[in-house]
Amino acid sequence: MATMLYSATMSLDGFIAGPGGDMSWLTEYLGPNPDADGLVGDIGALLVGNRTFRGDDPNRGTPKEGAFGGAWSGPQIVLTHDVPAAPVPGVTFVTDLGAAVEAARAAAGDRYVNVLGADVAAQCLDAGLLDEIFVCVAPVMLGDGVRLFSRPGGARVRLERTGVSHVPHATNIRLRVLR
Repeated sequence: MATMLYSATMSLDGFIAGPGGDMSWLTEYLGPNPDADGLVGDIGALLVGNRTFRGDDPNRGTPKEGAFGGAWSGPQIVLTHDVPAAPVPGVTFVTDLGAAVEAARAAAGDRYVNVLGADVAAQCLDAGLLDEIFVCVAPVMLGDGVRLFSRPGGARVRLERTGVSHVPHATNIRLRVLR
């Protein structure tokens, strides 16, 4: 069964996007990252939130547009309440978390389902479905925006660090979700 992995680049103060979902801050911190680049080949499917799917791509209009700087292609499952009328090639729109996870796992086979989007990742975590987290911490503080993870009321999520590495523009942290 596919492993559910949440991956993101975040600012030191915990934001994965700036105000309004702005991703332009990220371009300065993109560059060779052997851990992230190696992960791309292990991904079998993406489970993406609607805001992320329709949101700001820091590489829009360039050859690097798309997931992982355009390095990844394959099935995308988008969790949304607003299914578009016209089909989008390579994208399946699903309105229910359980059905979205099931579709993504089936598409991924024994590879990773990479979760993109803070809200979908939080839903997976709350449902006990998230297995791992890979975060690249960029040396910047944004001050506001979309948090990597936010849980009103502060319920604790236990994690086990499984790896740390450094590249010039980020510190990579791999974690396992403990249940």
